[in-house]
Amino acid sequence: MIGMNSKTKRTQGSKWIRREKRLAIYLRDGLACCYCGATLEDGAELSLDHIRPYSKGGSNEASNLVTCCKRCNSARGNRPLRVFARAVAEYTQTTTADAIVRHADNCRRRQLDVAGAKTIMSRRGSWTAALAN
Repeated sequence: MIGMNSKTKRTQGSKWIRREKRLAIYLRDGLACCYCGATLEDGAELSLDHIRPYSKGGSNEASNLVTCCKRCNSARGNRPLRVFARAVAEYTQTTTADAIVRHADNCRRRQLDVAGAKTIMSRRGSWTAALAN
């Protein structure tokens, strides 16, 4: 792609991460937003969020990524996690900011099962079909 730097190429759409790795992260995090707890069953559209924002030097490593809903991902921007967690705790009124941060940290420290994600994808036909009810 002419005129695009390497950072732009890496962040375009969902192509910056392999599908099986994306699914493995979703599965690792229980198919729920690590911030507000919204699930596929709740109608949440899942995405990935960088704990340390990519715009601030964060990597695309699994240990820097958590599952989140599109609503939380859009709302967070590049705010620090603790600042955003306070806003979510205020909004949801079901948990505390500290609990949100602890949950996100616990999720990102778990091992990924990429092989399991590949198996699910092969059985269901695609990574999006793997998320379908």
